Amino acid sequence: MTSKLIRTLEAKRVVPLVQSDDVGTALKISEALLAGGLDVLEVVLRTDAALDCLEAIAKEFPEAHIGAGTVLSADQCKEVIHRGAGFIVSPGLDEKSVSVANDANIPLLPGIATATELQQAWNWGLRTVKFFPASLSGGPKMLKALSSVFRDVRFMPTGGVNPANLNEYLAVPAVLACGGSWLTPKDAIEKGDFKVLTQLAEDAIKIASA
Repeated sequence: MTSKLIRTLEAKRVVPLVQSDDVGTALKISEALLAGGLDVLEVVLRTDAALDCLEAIAKEFPEAHIGAGTVLSADQCKEVIHRGAGFIVSPGLDEKSVSVANDANIPLLPGIATATELQQAWNWGLRTVKFFPASLSGGPKMLKALSSVFRDVRFMPTGGVNPANLNEYLAVPAVLACGGSWLTPKDAIEKGDFKVLTQLAEDAIKIASA
């Protein structure tokens, strides 16, 4: 991964997930999170408008690190790179996607949940991965076990991470940052109350730095 992205993740330690079916709303979500101090955003491909949202956010906030999440194939990797993604996150491990990202010199964090998947990723040269779904795959205890064997790998656990357990995950030395959807609550977004997102971002940074 690029050293600048790594430094930002080490500083903030939290990556919010941005999901919307409307470009204007996606921009407001991103603006609110950036105002709260989080400048690494993962725009997930879970709506029909996700690619347009990604492109708009990347253009509107060039100073931030804007990535694409829920990327499932090599073709999607190519498309998100074309749309401006600075990094890619996948729920699973796919060799063709890794190849596309490597050729484009774009960081890819593939999702792993087992030692077998992690060993495959390691043998493909990957040293930073997503641990997903974190809470269902053993949580911090599993991360400690994996990191004791794969000593040069860093993890971004996502799935079930929340303010109550964030510090437990971040206490694992091999954890680089945590991904979280709690930072973008659907009810607040539907109400247009984006100040809630800013406050949640500020609170997450405080928890992570405690």
